[in-house]
Amino acid sequence: MEIKKEILFDKVLKKRRSVRKFEPGKTVSKGTLKRIVDCGRWAPSGANTQCFDFIVIKDKKMIASTTNIFLKQAQRLVDFAKGFPAVKKTYLANTVAIIIVLGDPRWKVCFPHASTKDYEEEYSRNNDAIFLCSMGAAIQNIQLGVAAEGLTSAWLSGGGEDTTNNELSNLLGYPKWMKAFGTIPIGYPAETQDKRYRRPLEQCLHWNKYSPMQYRTHKQVDFYESTLRPFAMYRDQEKIENWKDFSEKLGSWSDAFTKQYSNVSGKLEGDEDFTKPRSKGRTTRRRDKNSN
Repeated sequence: MEIKKEILFDKVLKKRRSVRKFEPGKTVSKGTLKRIVDCGRWAPSGANTQCFDFIVIKDKKMIASTTNIFLKQAQRLVDFAKGFPAVKKTYLANTVAIIIVLGDPRWKVCFPHASTKDYEEEYSRNNDAIFLCSMGAAIQNIQLGVAAEGLTSAWLSGGGEDTTNNELSNLLGYPKWMKAFGTIPIGYPAETQDKRYRRPLEQCLHWNKYSPMQYRTHKQVDFYESTLRPFAMYRDQEKIENWKDFSEKLGSWSDAFTKQYSNVSGKLEGDEDFTKPRSKGRTTRRRDKNSN
């Protein structure tokens, strides 16, 4: 009996998709939406704080107002996040509901805090990580609940941007110091979507200790950012080697993205500070050079 349950969960897990084309004119019951949100409620959270709230938007007028906020958010990506492969969010108008996953930062007080100044920064960063991991777990649980109900969804992170969050706060009435870390549009898919690109399991699975030969180099990250990102984000192929233009797009990087060993030399790069996002990939640097 346990084996059958594991197989069923595996199917639900792989059925989850980020879909951006929904059938218009559909509806969904409150009971279905309550079951989906209950999946989020059962997510693990730091110190069992359950530092999340869920706003389910089902009213057509409210869906339209929320859609308008994200249309403006998408345009800001075009205007102010140059090079990011943004998509228009007009498809939100055909959702049967939108779930907003709110994070309440007050609950960080329950996480471990330093008793000496020497560890204040370390524990502060760890508190942020615990909080964000708790939010991610709730968002993922909801998306799995959506898939289990035979529906589909996407995860819009744009609500976490201050400008968008302020507009959502004004519309939905929650305090501005809370944040919409997850916006999940729900609907019936207008077309079947295959799985998106996934790294080979043997490349990201390490046994007993980290394998340096499976390390992804800075140059590999830069190549993904400069060349592969828009295709890996939106193409409906789980295996990148099945792309018709695989050789053209990957070139000498083919093995690094398809084989177990992405770093055959086994050499790790020197220590760097990655506490802040690295935003200077090759494309970013090229944009900066062209703008000067």
